[in-house]
Amino acid sequence: MATPTGNTALLVMDLQNGIVSRFAQNEEQLLPFQKAVETARKHNIPVYFIRVAFREGYPDVSPRNKAFSQIANFGGMTVDDLATQIHEAVKPEPGEHVITKKRVSAFAGSDLEVILRSRQIDTLILSGVATSGVVLSTLREAADKDFVIQVLSDACLDADAEVHRVLTEKVFPRQANVLTVDTWIDSLKA
Repeated sequence: MATPTGNTALLVMDLQNGIVSRFAQNEEQLLPFQKAVETARKHNIPVYFIRVAFREGYPDVSPRNKAFSQIANFGGMTVDDLATQIHEAVKPEPGEHVITKKRVSAFAGSDLEVILRSRQIDTLILSGVATSGVVLSTLREAADKDFVIQVLSDACLDADAEVHRVLTEKVFPRQANVLTVDTWIDSLKA
């Protein structure tokens, strides 16, 4: 598998306290994410941390949105809430950007595309929680925006192992290269 050409960025999506606590059964599940972030930094690949968070009072949540209207009803997940802060396992370093989105895709309600285009980034390495949520939605939108995409299969988590398998083995390869963190690291050495 060839190393992507052009300017590359690693997206670490929804690895925030309130989501990691629901999906990661143990700290070992976060090791591939840590390894990917460390490798990107070592190779001067920019790392962008994506989180979902809302304004106080939830003016950005529609009552018609089945998932997010529940958050508005019960509270939490606001910009300053502990649940929306990036998990300590992959804590951003000074100069690394945390991008706040308002929906499932990393592009929805965020300035991600503006930042990527201004940096002339054309290749995205995707990791995140959940495979069937932010990773799927971001992959689809990134493909429609003509980005080259790679998905780090072991740096994605989902509550349903079979859904994760089907997405990474059957759905994602139609629009992205799917590889493990170690295979990605080996491609950077080539």
